[in-house]
Amino acid sequence: MATTTLKSSPLPSPDQEREELRPRRYAIASFDNLVVLANYEEHLREARRMVWRDRGEPAVEVHDLWECLEHGTRGGLRAGTLAFAIRSGVNLILFLARIKYLPRKKRLSLIRHALFGLDSFRFGTMLGSFVALYRILLNAFPLLFPANVPVRLRLRSLIKWMTSPGPSHDHADSVIDDDHSPLVERNSPPDSPPVEMRPAARLSSAAQAHQIWLHKKSARWHSIVAGAVAGGVAISFESLSRRKGIAQQLFVRGLQGSYNAYSEKRGFRVPHGDVLVFALSCGQIMYAFFMRPDTLPKSYNGWVNTAGQISKEAVSINRDMVRTRTFNPVDLERILSRSDLHPANIDALKVWRSMHPPYGPCAASHPHIASCVYSPIDRFFTVFRWILPIYGALHVVPMLLFKRKAVVRTPIPMMIRAGWGTMRSAAFLGVYVAICQGWFCTTQNVHRALVRRPRIPVWLLTALVSKPTFWLNGLLGGLAVLIEAKHRRGELAMYVLPKGLESAWVAARGKGLVFRTGKHGSALLTAIGMGMVMSTYQVSTTHY
Repeated sequence: MATTTLKSSPLPSPDQEREELRPRRYAIASFDNLVVLANYEEHLREARRMVWRDRGEPAVEVHDLWECLEHGTRGGLRAGTLAFAIRSGVNLILFLARIKYLPRKKRLSLIRHALFGLDSFRFGTMLGSFVALYRILLNAFPLLFPANVPVRLRLRSLIKWMTSPGPSHDHADSVIDDDHSPLVERNSPPDSPPVEMRPAARLSSAAQAHQIWLHKKSARWHSIVAGAVAGGVAISFESLSRRKGIAQQLFVRGLQGSYNAYSEKRGFRVPHGDVLVFALSCGQIMYAFFMRPDTLPKSYNGWVNTAGQISKEAVSINRDMVRTRTFNPVDLERILSRSDLHPANIDALKVWRSMHPPYGPCAASHPHIASCVYSPIDRFFTVFRWILPIYGALHVVPMLLFKRKAVVRTPIPMMIRAGWGTMRSAAFLGVYVAICQGWFCTTQNVHRALVRRPRIPVWLLTALVSKPTFWLNGLLGGLAVLIEAKHRRGELAMYVLPKGLESAWVAARGKGLVFRTGKHGSALLTAIGMGMVMSTYQVSTTHY
């Protein structure tokens, strides 16, 4: 049996004792705070009732501007508190997942930062301010600009009310007639019975509240302006590094909802629209990856490089040859010095350097495989094995978090479903990369075969290795999304669409085709996106 030897240590200094006792004092202070909060439980319950609406409580009907302000502030506090709790919980879960890799001395401070960090307060303030502003404006517009009163008359009455010496909220609503009562319908026929005498549908409290909300006498521009103003102001509370991503997602969601609402209203539908959007976005992304990496975020370029299992030197050589007909010799030397370089590819690279064609060597994109025919097959299995654990977590973890009852009730079918979804997702990405690799090799092999033949038009040879071929590369690869489940195709399209639009906008801005937005671009994009989102959501929630 191994024995341990106790080594004598010097007595701790007073400074060391204070450092050791400091966590204890923090723990005692925290315990005292909990005791104080417990003593004021009744006061907290009353404060909570002022902010939260009880389950089953009907929606509030506001009648003046003060009630609009009160109603919006209450909803903003509720949304901000919930958003803060969600963000803190997610931060804590992510921290606990990697806590064993962190030093013990920093764990307490990192837990405190995860729960009460600036990111959580920013997130809560952003959502809380949006809900508050949106509710205030949406409920105030029908009072300030009722549909049955001319705007000029209403503005004159509003100015007179604001400049009057004595405050009178009733005067602000004096021009609103009884036509805005919830019991009167504007378009009801003359012989129809009153609303209060008709049999009411048996709806739940949430459904009744939503029906009251939808049938308010408000114009469509009310929700557009309210959403745009609230979104543009709310995004300013987030950090600069996150504004662009949030603004892009909100903008594409606005496009999605607007398209769904318009197509449902007009009765048309684009077949496989999600696949088309995904393929077009991938075309722009792959063009940017090969030709214009400056139009994509650096992190996204790195992810595409890693997922494609292609060396950076091969991409750099090809981009330089297509754009400038020159390349950096250091990139070629790095490829030639690889330990896994196939002997046949060494000869192919030397021949390419002597011929100096207007494109990079495809042998550099698959250095360990000599055949261009087997390269896409090898790339498929490599990507499949690499992405399988990641997609497994994306399919299994949400199922365990949000479908716990179904997993407990039928565990085997649920796990089989998650496993099948994981296999489809991994196969989708593997096929996508294989198509891109195959197209990259095919265009070069066809060019080498045709350049030796006479009577081949020069424009055809140029088109085979021109810049648009890299856009077609992504377009063809995007068709691999058909392997995915139908309900996931739309989500994948909404994931790549912001990156494609960002790349196209930056490229067009460099050519002077679009204007510059400056530091307020994220706020402007958020305002446009939330204007579309809330204008559609005010009519129906089924378009998202």
